[in-house]
Amino acid sequence: MDDFQATKPIYMQLVERINHKIVRNELRAGEKLKSVRDMAVESGVNPNTVQRTYSELERMDIVETKRGQGTFVTEDEMKLNELRDSLKNEHISRFITQMADMGFSKDETVKGLQDYIEQQEVE
Repeated sequence: MDDFQATKPIYMQLVERINHKIVRNELRAGEKLKSVRDMAVESGVNPNTVQRTYSELERMDIVETKRGQGTFVTEDEMKLNELRDSLKNEHISRFITQMADMGFSKDETVKGLQDYIEQQEVE
């Protein structure tokens, strides 16, 4: 059973988790998602919640449902690249906002990030 935040609808948290799996290539273009029932059991949620998750992903053009076959990650590379860019920008925005909230200037944030990346390359 998964742990879910009380502040956000469970189906949206599942949408985010699946999107992250797609961006990390844990789910690849054209790959079949688990059935609604299997995902519900694995996640510890109602099958209706998983169906809502899949419907939202389909609305976003991230998955396609093929009648009698299941739900599959889109093979549309443009959509997958848009998803990747969207998640990247969301995380960068959150990071920059958090740094600004702590009183760091944009220059300090950029310098700190550059220093961190350089240090990681050395290790």
